[in-house]
Amino acid sequence: MTRIHKILPSKDERHTLFGSVQPGERTKPSKKEDMPDLQNQKKDFLFPIQAVGIANVRFPVTIHSRIDPITQSSVGSFSLTSSLLQDQKGTNMSRFTEILTAHQGEMPGFDVSLTSITHFLKQLAHRLEQPDAALRIDFPWGFQRKAPVSDYTAFQYVDAFVEASFDREHDETFFRVGMEAKVTTLCPCSKEISEYSAHNQRGRIQVEVSLSEEEAYDFDWKEKLLEAAESNASSILYPVLKRPDEKFVTEKAYENPRFVEDMVRLIASDLYEMEPVRAFSVHCQNEESIHQHDAIAKIVFDKDKDTLA
Repeated sequence: MTRIHKILPSKDERHTLFGSVQPGERTKPSKKEDMPDLQNQKKDFLFPIQAVGIANVRFPVTIHSRIDPITQSSVGSFSLTSSLLQDQKGTNMSRFTEILTAHQGEMPGFDVSLTSITHFLKQLAHRLEQPDAALRIDFPWGFQRKAPVSDYTAFQYVDAFVEASFDREHDETFFRVGMEAKVTTLCPCSKEISEYSAHNQRGRIQVEVSLSEEEAYDFDWKEKLLEAAESNASSILYPVLKRPDEKFVTEKAYENPRFVEDMVRLIASDLYEMEPVRAFSVHCQNEESIHQHDAIAKIVFDKDKDTLA
């Protein structure tokens, strides 16, 4: 078989073929101090801006918890913003990334503890010369979970987030945290009317809470929100189940039937009793196993505005 050898033009010629041109004459300054700073202009720019900054920033994070592993490394998705006064044209976008990169301790990555976040936001507001600064971090939180009977252990994840905003004038930080946990729910109606067994489904629980700053720093919010979601379900989910574990889980679910309405009310009760929690929302969505539709329920409650009857 004869091999055909193709002769290609040089790389420079190929680039020219596909549109590259020679550099033109450079007439504008190349040193930073000689360059005009358009974003730093001072005029009346019509409106102040409530939030300007960067989003979808992937950055390593360090997570601490009281559930094994005590310290773990992960990757978070960051949104970083501040407000912008009416007489300022724009913010300095590069400073967000600069300060984020610099805000690392002994562990590699950004510490997602509330204390660390407050310190970071104070630095950010000062460096940007703005009256406030805010962030949101979305991250997967992993922990070891044992099967209920066999004690087989494997890693399990939930998706969590922290939102925080710092008010420079009043030296206050506001926190909103949350997560999505998955559970098993068994239908009470199906159990009541059926001769044999009852249908169950996987439920997705979304919990979001606003925290009082005075009590937030000592509050183990990840563990508390996870416990509130899982302890009120028909059964929690496990990464590994042997046959004795499966027997335990199915029987426990049968003993604890739950509608979506039951779930949100029970979780709301636990959150209401948590002193650092000032406001909360609970959303449950069941992926029904015998229906084409999902079942949903939601409660939103603010302790400072609403009272229980």
